[in-house]
Amino acid sequence: MIPVLRTRRLVLRGFIEADLDDFAAMQADPEFMRHLGVGESAGKPRTRSETWTSMATQLGQWALRGRGFWALEHEGRFIGRAGILHPEGWPMPELAYGIAPAEWGRGLAFEAASAVLGWAQANLSEPVVSFVHPGNLRSQRLAQRLGAEQDGMIGLMGVQAQLWRYPASRE
Repeated sequence: MIPVLRTRRLVLRGFIEADLDDFAAMQADPEFMRHLGVGESAGKPRTRSETWTSMATQLGQWALRGRGFWALEHEGRFIGRAGILHPEGWPMPELAYGIAPAEWGRGLAFEAASAVLGWAQANLSEPVVSFVHPGNLRSQRLAQRLGAEQDGMIGLMGVQAQLWRYPASRE
């Protein structure tokens, strides 16, 4: 069961089929995808079919690992996703997020990531990290704002990323 989290402006809930159109539009946007992905798909827009697979994978991750992405709802509409990414072969649980570019600069990524980090610190036994593309200054600033410290670089399926470690609990 995927828990529902609520913040001042957001509802974090499981993905539903009605999210597909908006999520597919986000993932087809080159600006949104510029710093996302690993392997051959790194930085490349995704098709509607690939977005469907991504949604299904995230729902499956909740069933198999008890963690995954939440869909982000703002004022009754889908605007992105945030959660704990930890698929098979991933080195450790990652706090990750993606907000529709039209919503950037409004503090919604911080609000969502803050809720996810609080949930992770209360519910996971292992610490979480973020893997951030070296050119993604927005995500670097967000990780710092959430209390993470950069701890070098890590190779992820052919992509080099900064490793940001979050504190085990909020102080």
